[in-house]
Formats: sequence, C-alpha cells, structure tokens
Amino acid sequence: MRLALDQAAAAVAAGDVPVGAVLLGPDGTSVLAAGHNEREATGDPTAHAEVLAIRRAAAALGQWRLTNCTLVVTLEPCTMCAGALVLARVDRVVYGARDAKAGAAGSLWDVVRDRRLNHRPEVIEGVLGDECARVLTDFFRGR
Repeated sequence: MRLALDQAAAAVAAGDVPVGAVLLGPDGTSVLAAGHNEREATGDPTAHAEVLAIRRAAAALGQWRLTNCTLVVTLEPCTMCAGALVLARVDRVVYGARDAKAGAAGSLWDVVRDRRLNHRPEVIEGVLGDECARVLTDFFRGR
C-alpha cells in the first residue's frame, strides 16, 4: 500500500485526484505495473489508477488475463474499475479508503463479488485506510 500511496502523491503533483494503484504478480511481491489518476493530464475519463495499472500489467505480461495477480489501490474501485478487475481476472483487490459515493467493492455497490459474474476477486479492505483517506481529504480541502 505504501507504493500505491507513492503513486497517489504523483497524481497530486500532476493536479489530479490522489489515487494510486500497484498491480502485483502471482508471487505477491513483484510489481508488474503501477499507476495513478491521469484524467486531468490526459483528458481521458478512463485514466483511473486501476485501469492504467491493469493496462500496463497486461502489456508487461503480454496477455489480458491477470490470473493470480493482486491489485493494491488507495481508494475503493468505482464501477468502471471494478468491472475492469473482473474482466481482467484479477484474483485479489486490496484497497485503503472506502468510497461511500462511488465504491463498487462493498460500500455503495459490490460489483467484484456479484455472484452473477463469472469471476469474483477476493476483497481486502481498510489497509492503511485512515492514511489513504487523509490523502484524499487533504487534497479536496486544498481545493
């Protein structure tokens, strides 16, 4: 999660909402890819930290299936990101802060664990949750 928080800090430096993500390989320790929100920098509404990390990890592995991989992200994924995690077959999602307004991994919705879908990642929430939430709160207070 500390690496994801470093990514979140990079988003702030670029003027974007501080969300950072790291995608770990099947061994659980090697970093396949990382990303932070780049919507403001790129003008791309899909440039969320999770989507960018997924794209980069798939490119690094040369395949779209990210089986046995873990995504670590500072904020609970939204519906778009949750859908991307399911479609990429990511096995585990670890997030810090809950998102009561747009979260889709247990708070507002639970897309990743919807029994109607063919893949359901394990979800671990609240890792460094207070610290992850504080980064977001400080960013929005400053605006």
